[in-house]
Amino acid sequence: MRGNVRLLLVEDDTGVAKSLGDYLCAEGFVVEHAGTAEDARRVGPTSVDLVILDWMLPDSQGIDLLRDWRAQGVETPVLMLTARADLVDRVLGLELGANDYITKPFEPRELLARIRVQLRQRRIPAAGAGAGAGAGAGAEEALTRVGGLRINTSTREVRYEAAMLELTRQEYALLLLLAENPNRVFSRAEILRLAWGYDSMPSTRTVDTHVLQLRQKTSPDLIETVRGIGYRLRVHEN
Repeated sequence: MRGNVRLLLVEDDTGVAKSLGDYLCAEGFVVEHAGTAEDARRVGPTSVDLVILDWMLPDSQGIDLLRDWRAQGVETPVLMLTARADLVDRVLGLELGANDYITKPFEPRELLARIRVQLRQRRIPAAGAGAGAGAGAGAEEALTRVGGLRINTSTREVRYEAAMLELTRQEYALLLLLAENPNRVFSRAEILRLAWGYDSMPSTRTVDTHVLQLRQKTSPDLIETVRGIGYRLRVHEN
């Protein structure tokens, strides 16, 4: 549902904050900006649905702010932004309570997908994710409709052309990622990372296997192969 999901963007670079904030607002989110750790504390993580937190801030480190919030029992999901690519830093951030971690520079579309993953895990209907206008309260608010596909992210029920589908956890996560981003092509590595949370695997062929299983349960034409790149859920414009 557009305009209902609130994000706190903690970023001291005003140029980055403006461009990223404008992008997220265009995607239907309400974005609160804080340029310092003090400003972020003033806004408070409990007033928003998700925090995008830069590691380096002028008056503190984002990781210290995260540590304080978790010590206070704050459960709001936090996605760390950082130029620090070392594995030890990533592990530290995750161990101290970060829900995800993205390294600068990054594509805004990847950040958007990661935000939606976190909101989906908390069953918060993501802005721009296809919820029907005028939907009622509860589970009805969490509907994603794409073509003949209907996904209720509150109940995890999936229908295709009125038929109820029995999906595994990985099939569900893959189908929802594609449905929330219709016509966008995802590489196999992106699917592994964004749908299933894998940073690396010995082979990406598992993605092909799950796509085949989804085609068998829905339609051979629902998920399109983009040769040499990956897969997308193709939606034809009327």
